[in-house]
Amino acid sequence: MKGTGVSCIIFMLVSIRCIHCAFTPADNYLIDCGSLTDTTIYDRIFVSDVSFSSTLTPSSNNLANTSGSVPPSTYGAALYQNARVFTVPSSYSFQITAHGRHFVRLYFFPSVYGSFDLTSSTFTVSTQDVVLLDHFQPQANSAAVEEFLVNINSNTLALTFAPTGNNSLAFVNAIEVVSVPETLIADTATVVDPPRSYQGLSDQLLEKIYRVNMGGPQIFPNNDTLWRTWDTDQKSPPFNNSLSAPFIFSGRINYNGGGATQETAPDTVYATAARLLASNTSNARFNMSWRFPVDANSSYLIRFHFCDIVSDAAGDLLFNVYINSWLVAPNLDLSSYTDRQLATPVYRDYVLEASDASGTQLNISIGPSDINGVLPDGILNGLEIMRIGSGGGSPVTPPGSKKNLAIILAPVLGAVVVAIVAVALCVVLRKRKLKEQYSKSWVPFSINGFTSHSAGSQTSNGTAVTLNGNFGYRLSFAILQEATNNFDENRVIGVGGFGKVYKGALRDDTKVAVKRGNPKSQQGINEFHTEIELLSRLRHRHLVSLIGYCDEKNEMILVYEYMEKGSLKSHLYGSDMPALSWQQRLEICIGSARGLHYLHTGQAKAIIHRDVKSANILLDENLLAKVADFGLSKTGPELDQTHVSTAVKGSFGYLDPEYFRRQQLTEKSDVYSFGVVLLEVLCARPVIDPTLPREMVNLAEMGMKWQRRGELERIVDSRIAGSIRPESLKKFGETIEKCLADSGVERPSMGDVLWNLEYALQLHDADAGTISEVNSINQITELSPRVQNFSAYENAPPAGEAETSLLNDLSDVSMSKVFSQLIKSEGR
Repeated sequence: MKGTGVSCIIFMLVSIRCIHCAFTPADNYLIDCGSLTDTTIYDRIFVSDVSFSSTLTPSSNNLANTSGSVPPSTYGAALYQNARVFTVPSSYSFQITAHGRHFVRLYFFPSVYGSFDLTSSTFTVSTQDVVLLDHFQPQANSAAVEEFLVNINSNTLALTFAPTGNNSLAFVNAIEVVSVPETLIADTATVVDPPRSYQGLSDQLLEKIYRVNMGGPQIFPNNDTLWRTWDTDQKSPPFNNSLSAPFIFSGRINYNGGGATQETAPDTVYATAARLLASNTSNARFNMSWRFPVDANSSYLIRFHFCDIVSDAAGDLLFNVYINSWLVAPNLDLSSYTDRQLATPVYRDYVLEASDASGTQLNISIGPSDINGVLPDGILNGLEIMRIGSGGGSPVTPPGSKKNLAIILAPVLGAVVVAIVAVALCVVLRKRKLKEQYSKSWVPFSINGFTSHSAGSQTSNGTAVTLNGNFGYRLSFAILQEATNNFDENRVIGVGGFGKVYKGALRDDTKVAVKRGNPKSQQGINEFHTEIELLSRLRHRHLVSLIGYCDEKNEMILVYEYMEKGSLKSHLYGSDMPALSWQQRLEICIGSARGLHYLHTGQAKAIIHRDVKSANILLDENLLAKVADFGLSKTGPELDQTHVSTAVKGSFGYLDPEYFRRQQLTEKSDVYSFGVVLLEVLCARPVIDPTLPREMVNLAEMGMKWQRRGELERIVDSRIAGSIRPESLKKFGETIEKCLADSGVERPSMGDVLWNLEYALQLHDADAGTISEVNSINQITELSPRVQNFSAYENAPPAGEAETSLLNDLSDVSMSKVFSQLIKSEGR
């Protein structure tokens, strides 16, 4: 089969009218709200809600006309000229003929309608069973359609619009309530992680978030048998654009054999595709990926639409499908679902649960198969992302019902009983509780099988002295409440993926940072254990020290030494702090590199941080840098292995692209992330800034472009641009370029990075003309006995105070002396 990019074929695909007789909905309500006359949109008639007013209560609401203009290219622009405005909760009622799933589409255009300014309206929309939109505020002067799949099992559907907030208004421009085919959404789907069957999907409320025609044009409702809108993928373009190309098929789509119908998606979706161009790249392991902003606290139904319109024979096309870091369909062969027929549509449904969502970005990727001999290829024809439950999603109980009364009375009666019991218990247990709080505030570390090997002195005032420890101490929840003034919001000094961080003080006036886990966080017990286990046995001047932890009352709390100056990120941008000098920035980078180098080399097996970023580099009162946040850290590979295979985790913008593609983790993944940090330090801007022009959004891509041109000075932070010696900047830029190499084997070790950063500092400090690169390398000084013995200690865990002290002291030794012994000038 051959594709063509001829524009007339696109026009033909878009202009073909769908034959709506393929599906006739039992319920088909189309309402033009606030209009005095019916409105025709192509072959659909939206009736005036004036003739529908017997089902609208109360009747004392308002009709209004807009003085604003709707863009003429907007589908159904005539529907937005009028609105029904509600000053009190009001409902439309619809008689339901056929129970089951229905599309509920709500049209909004917040503008000025007569005397009503609806641009700041906030309101809630609900049925008698579920909230559809909670505290909804549509974007001013922008037409929008909110679409839901609602399972209706009663004879009536009531849609209620209720203003929220003082003097707020609710409104709607048009409403659709339309039956959908029973087979449109199956009851089961595949859960992403761990893979298993998801049951009961047909009973769930689904909210359409994205519906995309990959590689093809935008599809308007008049060209879809179920009157859906499909956006072009240019609104959510791949973030590796060069690896994707549209493919257009001019033949006939065969709906027999693959399970999909014309109601699943229209012909235009299956006759166009985004196709992977990996075969045309120097590295065929790249993926074609799309990035979608989502709510991290929601679960999603993700539907992939496939149709093999690119192959010459069945079985030629095999590829991988990814959702975030999970490989959900390895070596997918579409012909296995279509009886070996080409051009036959297939769809696959997956559920991404809220606990597996990755931040506020959902990444969808198509990648080449891993099977030897299979040509790198892959396609995606369409994609639908639906939130399970919606933005509100909470059940609604009708006002005045017996169920509602029971819900009110139950907690009242329960509270009375609890209060009586609580008073009695307080009188009896108060003294015992206080005694436990003050005399047993510290106990040896023991959590889920971990055993303490610490020796420390316990005291009654909530402090402890660790004489010889590989592990931390457990602190009581009461002590941490006291230290943070009951977790006072005014003491919050940071918020991360694990939870909020509070400034606190123990009873001996030791300042601490208390990180309290959020139950809704994407990080949980595994990250909690990892951080405790690692930091309890790591001791280094450039790693943040763990003071203790708390796991009482299902809490996950970590207590660290307090870092007075906060994060490196806050000193670079986003705050009013004074600018760091170039020397200060270099010293901070050197300290961070020392900490990471210790992680990679200071234990029997390397420790890979996995989340190196400027927000995780903290500064003390003297601007001494310390690496923090080890919740995602991973022990490195065995001696006979080159990598660790693991799910991709980290922060977008800092993530090693090779690790993302292959799920193979090495120390060089930290090196890549640190290279991004170095660029951040140089430019003082976020690593991802979507407000900038496309070519400037990604800092790593932009920085490498200027570095390769030899013009890195053009993107230096303007506050320090004039103070950097060119030689120092050149060495710094070369270091960044090496760190950001595409292949991990081409990147330097953290030891090499450290050497280069110290040399950049020497170049900055030196008088011009007194130092050259070759001379500096050849000027080798005698190593002290302490440095000569470094290798004997760097791979051994600290066993006591003396060993720990020695390793800490070694971190202060100039690493340029160590590595200048190992690197010959002709090899640089």
